[in-house]
Amino acid sequence: MTDFEVVEVQPNSPERHAFGGPKEDVSETEESLSLAVVTLAPPCGDHTGCSCDCEACNCQETRWMERNLQSTELQLQFLMSKADYLHDCLVDGQGHLEREALAAAVPSFLYTCQPFFNHLESTSTVSQHTPLPFDIYARRVQLLDFSQQLCDRLEQLVLTYASYNALCLDETKPNSVSHFCIGQSQLGPLRVTTFRYCTPTPYLARVDTGLYKRMRWNVERLRDEQQTEEESEAEIVGDTVYYFLCYEDIPNAHAEVSGDNQDASNVVRMWSIGQWVQVTPLTEDIYGWITCEVPQADYHRLLFLGSEEPSSCSATDYLQQLLLPHKTTE
Repeated sequence: MTDFEVVEVQPNSPERHAFGGPKEDVSETEESLSLAVVTLAPPCGDHTGCSCDCEACNCQETRWMERNLQSTELQLQFLMSKADYLHDCLVDGQGHLEREALAAAVPSFLYTCQPFFNHLESTSTVSQHTPLPFDIYARRVQLLDFSQQLCDRLEQLVLTYASYNALCLDETKPNSVSHFCIGQSQLGPLRVTTFRYCTPTPYLARVDTGLYKRMRWNVERLRDEQQTEEESEAEIVGDTVYYFLCYEDIPNAHAEVSGDNQDASNVVRMWSIGQWVQVTPLTEDIYGWITCEVPQADYHRLLFLGSEEPSSCSATDYLQQLLLPHKTTE
């Protein structure tokens, strides 16, 4: 048996639409953007029943992590080079693709990156709950850094296309690319799907709440008997719960204000993680949703993070820590 399994994500495969992506056919020129996802198998299988020497088992897992790290870094370089290619085609205007084809290729490329993000997310989730030797933990942290690098590069790619009016970032528009998925993981009976907003986006589309969202997590509860390898087919129990990373500008009570002088020093930008709490409509009746043009919701703050914006990986770590008590008590 080989150490890894290669799964090729085709441009029109079900995996590509798993996160609500467009289902229409894309240009044939996008086929070159398909990704071979390498998932390495742990050397000892289930360590809970492992009777071998712990030191030997740790050595095997260390070697597995080294191979995993090398293959993952190659995948990262491949995806980063594709992002650079799409960027250069637009900016330099020397690519063989037309402007419309380039604009269509970017959303397709974002979906192509999702299996890679999923692999990194699932790997980093294990490290939070399983005691590991330092060298193995350090390698898992490096995988998280890969996720952050790709997330930053994709965000810059989308922003560049938006600056050339090739893509729309307005969340209220049907064809906008306001956000993209950066991973899905299993946390006990919970399935967490993470999205990154390319620019700070108003919390509500039609009402100025002073809140701007940068990340969203869709948290779904699955049936307990479902196994991790079946999570893509697992039955969802109950409604999806939405969490957001948001910021708001709070007046600085210690700022010295003279006359009409208003500048950035007069406010403090505070970051927090909160939950979407539905206000309108307060009904499951389909007619209530039809008559409601735009759903409204409050923002229930759960964790204050201070004035510095956390990285996407750090914010997801905070969210997972918030969810852990619910996993054990519900």
